[in-house]
Amino acid sequence: MRPEERTRIVVVGGGTAGWMTATALVKLLPGRCTVRLVESEAIGVVGVGEATLPHIRAFNERLGIAEAEFMARTRATFKLGIEFRDWGRIGDSYIHPFGTFGRGTGAIEFHHYWTRLLREGATLPSLDQFSFACSLARQGRFDHPATDRRHLAGTFGYAYQFDALLFAPYLRSLAEAMGATRTEGILTGVERDGGSGDIAAIVLADGERIEGDLFVDCSGFRSLLLGGTLDEPFEDWSRWLPTDRAVAMPCRTRTAVTPYTSAIAMPAGWRWRIPLQHRTGNGYVYASGFVSDDDARLALERAVEGEAIAAPRVLRFTAGRRRRSWVHNCVAIGLASGFLEPLESTSIYLVQQAITALIELFPERHIGDVDRDEFNRLVDLEYDRIRDFLILHYHATTRSDSPFWDYVRTMAIPDSLGEKMELWRRSARIVKYREGVFLDASWVSVYLGQGIVPDGWDPRADAMTAADLVRGLDALRGEIAENVAARPDHRAFIDRYCAMAEAA
Repeated sequence: MRPEERTRIVVVGGGTAGWMTATALVKLLPGRCTVRLVESEAIGVVGVGEATLPHIRAFNERLGIAEAEFMARTRATFKLGIEFRDWGRIGDSYIHPFGTFGRGTGAIEFHHYWTRLLREGATLPSLDQFSFACSLARQGRFDHPATDRRHLAGTFGYAYQFDALLFAPYLRSLAEAMGATRTEGILTGVERDGGSGDIAAIVLADGERIEGDLFVDCSGFRSLLLGGTLDEPFEDWSRWLPTDRAVAMPCRTRTAVTPYTSAIAMPAGWRWRIPLQHRTGNGYVYASGFVSDDDARLALERAVEGEAIAAPRVLRFTAGRRRRSWVHNCVAIGLASGFLEPLESTSIYLVQQAITALIELFPERHIGDVDRDEFNRLVDLEYDRIRDFLILHYHATTRSDSPFWDYVRTMAIPDSLGEKMELWRRSARIVKYREGVFLDASWVSVYLGQGIVPDGWDPRADAMTAADLVRGLDALRGEIAENVAARPDHRAFIDRYCAMAEAA
């Protein structure tokens, strides 16, 4: 393709979303586009998206990123899942694992056998003990999974916990080395074509005018192009996800560097704990209608485990998404497109999926409605299904100890979630999707972890006697425990494999 035929892409905004987008475009569409990213050092970034889902590993691999180097540069740790404390009832604790329960190889999912035994009155060990990922996490151990999925050590995946303020600069170095260009500047104006309504150019504070064929809005919550210039409506989901603020405060790590993120329920929301190599990220996600900013800040300061290394910082947000994420020749990625609170670490995943969809639907000569419609369908699907999964955590509680938990326990939920919960209660079934992020084990962990035990199960689970099932579970638990005990300590594995070059 001749240089003049290449699609001119202008990315507005840096941070994680902007530099993930720029790096992927120059790496995966070589010769088809030019990429220019505009950002200003005077405008800060959110910088608290420190926990991820396993999908980021495939994304990094496509970009040619070496895992150990990436982890050392971003001071990352491994993440085997998310621990939820005090969600169903105060005192409860369960892990949403990145992996299966049981061996994951039978015709019947493990939880059907589990449900049958529970309903028949059996006393069972915790569900965590029948997940390799959960058992590794509880023991504070880590090892790369086996490549053979038939082996117990191949039944789990993993993600990363990293310093978000180091991730974007790392990606920038890669993107610029591959040909992306960066412009320092603050956007002050947008020019649109009088006929088509497309964006023709952006104008910076110093007067520079930058033309483009495709504009990617990575300007964060401000959504300068999609929300501002194009005035795309925002769908507010706060009636189902009422948390609208977060106070964040990193601290020095005192306790073990756990291979999982923690989400600890609080009177008006929940608190995150994300252990990195050099510090621990902490934050309280709360509903401002149920607690003041000052009280939330004080609650976080009392709860953190070590000495604070920065002052508490309050972030404001509204759960929801733009009605469309691709309008005219503008694609919004990241917070400019929508926001779902960080309970299940989906922010970077949503960025990654939007980038993947954009690359797969990348217009050849001109942007067609079919490209935009399919992109918007895929993005909407991801947001809507993640929304339902997040609502489940709040709604599936028996807590009535505060006005916040009373509200979420009794609130009306989307019909789409109500249908999923009814199917589970009736027959222990999970809705099967061809697309979407959370698979069976994710839903099972929350349902059973928060005490929603189905009334029925797959009838094929009745083929074995209860005694044989119990013996089989005991053998499986012992095999998992033996395998996990042979794995290295998480911190020791990091120190050997991807230790950061220097302390913060």
